[in-house]
Amino acid sequence: MFRISKEFHFSASHQLTHLPTDHQCARLHGHNYIVMVELTAESLDADGFVRDYHDLAPLKTYIDERFDHRHLNDVMEAPSTAENMARHFFEWCRARWPETSAVRVSETPKTWAEYRP
Repeated sequence: MFRISKEFHFSASHQLTHLPTDHQCARLHGHNYIVMVELTAESLDADGFVRDYHDLAPLKTYIDERFDHRHLNDVMEAPSTAENMARHFFEWCRARWPETSAVRVSETPKTWAEYRP
């Protein structure tokens, strides 16, 4: 199995209003997010790729236009947890690139959430 991945970065604020008021994530705060999309294939295409990295440019555009420097509570229907964001980005990517196998989202350098069906 061949596996590739690519990172995308954005900054945004959010507030997890469903949490108790004394929970730190219930307060308005922000993160420098990293979104990592992973694609896999059993064989390579004629050019020797799982998928050309350049083909993933629409994800950067989508992130820049819809998520970067936004308040995620205004952008997402589900609570803006890293777990929900990972699933959201996975579904968006999988609809465009069937080789998508997982998406990871980081809010801090030490924390990651992953969605992999």
